Amino acid sequence: MSEDKAIFGDLNRDTFDHQDPADYMKKFRKGISEELVRHISADKNEPEWMLEHRLKAFKYFVERAMPSFGPDLSKLNFDEICFFAKAADKKGGYENWDEVPEYIKNTFDRLGIPEAERKVLAGVGAQYESEAVYHSLEKEWKDQGVIFTDLDIALQEHPDLVQKYFMKCVPANDHKFAALHGAVWSGGTFLYIPKGVKLEKPLQSYFRMNAMGMGQFEHTLIIIEDEAEGHYIEGCSAPKYGANALHAGCVEVFVGQNAKFRYSSVENWSKDTYNLNTKRAIVEAGSRMEWVGGNMGSGVTMLYPCSILKGDGSHADHLGIAFANADQIQDTGAKVFHIGKNTSSKVVMKSISKAGGKSVYRGDLKISKQASDAISSVECDALILDPISISDTIPNIKVDNHSATISHEATVGRINEDDLFYLTSRGIPMEQAQAMIVNGFIHPIVRELPMEYAVEMNRLIELEMEGSVG
Repeated sequence: MSEDKAIFGDLNRDTFDHQDPADYMKKFRKGISEELVRHISADKNEPEWMLEHRLKAFKYFVERAMPSFGPDLSKLNFDEICFFAKAADKKGGYENWDEVPEYIKNTFDRLGIPEAERKVLAGVGAQYESEAVYHSLEKEWKDQGVIFTDLDIALQEHPDLVQKYFMKCVPANDHKFAALHGAVWSGGTFLYIPKGVKLEKPLQSYFRMNAMGMGQFEHTLIIIEDEAEGHYIEGCSAPKYGANALHAGCVEVFVGQNAKFRYSSVENWSKDTYNLNTKRAIVEAGSRMEWVGGNMGSGVTMLYPCSILKGDGSHADHLGIAFANADQIQDTGAKVFHIGKNTSSKVVMKSISKAGGKSVYRGDLKISKQASDAISSVECDALILDPISISDTIPNIKVDNHSATISHEATVGRINEDDLFYLTSRGIPMEQAQAMIVNGFIHPIVRELPMEYAVEMNRLIELEMEGSVG
């Protein structure tokens, strides 16, 4: 058996659509209120400042309007969403995989999480519904001062560090879903890499929604000190029920001077899910931030990872794939704000539309007045697989410094008939030939993932391509 098959097994739709019993949901109510916000904070025994933050965020949420751009969100009914539910009573999760409740453990085993940890990861976290069920980190990195834990636990054990950074990159009044997140966030990841430490193997967290009508609001807080390096991977999935679910997580990354960090994610929510995630990084002088992402599965996605190039000589790479299948809108892109001098960025986005799906690249590039000699390159490539699918490119570029060098390129097209003829004439079935061409199209992005996760991404694309012929 190949190593990738050993890690991920034979991935198929049943792997992700499998539903565990959700009897625990009888204890939790749908809808959002100040009472719920206070309950979440009390349940977690949070410090007073966090409760105050939650209540202020809830006020912003009530006051702020829904987004005035992008996909139609009118069918998202907050009264039908469960904003907080626990499937296990162990606060902060378990450090021993064998202690995780059997039915939860079986779900993550099916997704390949513990096996991947043993083979290729320095540490792993697993969240099920609103709270973490497992977190671990190799002793080698603990001894060097690396902290990798559930954010709820970090709030108890490192309160000053959490308070210094929490929602300072993405303020709660940024937009309606940031406010919602600030009010009801639960679980997530806290990663701290001390000055000069270079984490050689990736860390991973996997977030799973199981129950019908669930909402998940994990908060990922990453602090990379000066001259440190690391790579963090997030995976996400949920089963299909036929009732709306909501994912409104938040990722904040603080990259110190002369440091390097890569954030990779593979988001494969079900078509029931509204994926309205916010991801942002502040990058200091001489540092490099890399975003690598794949988005598919969810009915509606609005996701635009953002790099704020604050320090002189800082750099950002944004690499992304979006796959819009039937009844799906993938509204994704990148935001880069150049503030420091001699900053640079590169954005490469690939999208695929099939069976009437709609993919949108929505970009925001800003060069500030003081950002002299900034360089930025944006490349958007769209592949449309049939006459009924849609692809749009909506760039917003604002340059306030005449010394900047900016390039933007967008292409859209269909699968080349000559390539299909060549492959099928050599005995390759049409559907497989199409999948091969699509995999070649996304290869520049997928190759940036660790090998095991590139295999998973390719398999997910193959699943989306099933039934393309006829």
